[in-house]
Amino acid sequence: MARLFGTDGVRGLANGETLTASLALDLAVSAAQVLAAAGQFEGHRPKAVIGRDPRVSGQFLQAAVAAGLASAGVDVLDLGVVPTPGIAHLTASLEADLGVVITASHNPMPDNGIKFLARGGVKLDDRLEDAIEERLGRPWQHPTGAAVGRISEYGGAIDDYVAHLLDSLPARLDGSPLDGLKVVLDCAHGAAHVSAPLAFEKAGATVIALNNAPDGLNINDGVGSTHIDGLRKAVVAHGADAGFAFDGDADRCLAVDATGELVDGDQIMGLLAVALRDAGRLADGTLVATVMSNLGLRQAMEREGIALRTTGVGDRYVLEEMKGGAFSLGGEQSGHVIMSEFATTGDGTLTALHVAARMAETGRTLAELGSCVTRFPQVLVNVNDVDKSRCDDVGLLAAIAAVEAELAGNGRVLLRPSGTEPLVRVMVEAETQERAQSVAEHLAGVVRLRLALS
Repeated sequence: MARLFGTDGVRGLANGETLTASLALDLAVSAAQVLAAAGQFEGHRPKAVIGRDPRVSGQFLQAAVAAGLASAGVDVLDLGVVPTPGIAHLTASLEADLGVVITASHNPMPDNGIKFLARGGVKLDDRLEDAIEERLGRPWQHPTGAAVGRISEYGGAIDDYVAHLLDSLPARLDGSPLDGLKVVLDCAHGAAHVSAPLAFEKAGATVIALNNAPDGLNINDGVGSTHIDGLRKAVVAHGADAGFAFDGDADRCLAVDATGELVDGDQIMGLLAVALRDAGRLADGTLVATVMSNLGLRQAMEREGIALRTTGVGDRYVLEEMKGGAFSLGGEQSGHVIMSEFATTGDGTLTALHVAARMAETGRTLAELGSCVTRFPQVLVNVNDVDKSRCDDVGLLAAIAAVEAELAGNGRVLLRPSGTEPLVRVMVEAETQERAQSVAEHLAGVVRLRLALS
């Protein structure tokens, strides 16, 4: 049977075959039992915080999780609709033993998910997730009377989170950090619909907010960081200095410059790495990114004298590398950027605020700042129905080596077997779109030939 917990908790179709109210309640009870057995509640009454994005299924899932925790003797603070990074921050600042996030991030509205955070607002250890899954359905000792948990609303979640965001910004002697900037924010009808505009306004920016009226059904629906055309048009129409698009739970963002051109996660990481380096706050002069980051980011960091560490695809691997090396900046091309000085997870609003602060500090446009990274055209081809276990085939490796020699440092090749399907992803970067497409199609043909199913 497949592991219930994925890289981002338990996720799936809300009220479908797996992600039901009964599972949510059972997961909460099991989590309380596992943490108690691990000694994490000793000497005090256990406390959890729980928050969600606005999708309608979050209401019953949050209620079920809260009921499960309270029935197991855990006091629960209901944070309401709060971005994922806000819940992580409040797990730490409110000294909770457990944080619970109800979200499916950038997924369509019918999906949802349940993610547990450990004390301090960090991802729960895989061992504990496995123990929670293994304990599901087991008999347990039910507390009674005064030993059952209490559920109460915590009304200060947004204000606390926004204050934390503002505290992270550099002070300016001549005014607020973002004075003089006009920005457009696409809130994706998601969890940042209140906090992101509020934070930018308090920081001194003029704000035009888009898609900030969630109704439980419209989250991520043609809006947000996965659909930025509306943001591009709005930035140009309003004569704004920049635009920022968040996803449903606001743990990532992408940007648009004043001309409507995309500034992606690689460019955001590049300009923030330079900013932190200049401020003496880029730990060990190092940026952490995944293997999917564009070759242009690597070349830019080499020019700036900044080391680049690469990991497998997924923010969990970025976080592991950052934690292991005590690095202060990392992220993904998708805009999931982690500034560990201020956050334990990716935070789209935090990222956007610091990009805007860099603009205000330097007086440079976002286009100028983002130009530190020149993106190479990138082509991705999925090759279906092949034996993905044989990616080390000698003939295939020889073909890749020959192509890389031809590219001579002005391009690269990456082969990634799918984790769930019989396919191999061929990614090629080159100086022109035509060259990247040609090489990708050539290598895809080699993959089909060499890895054909017998």
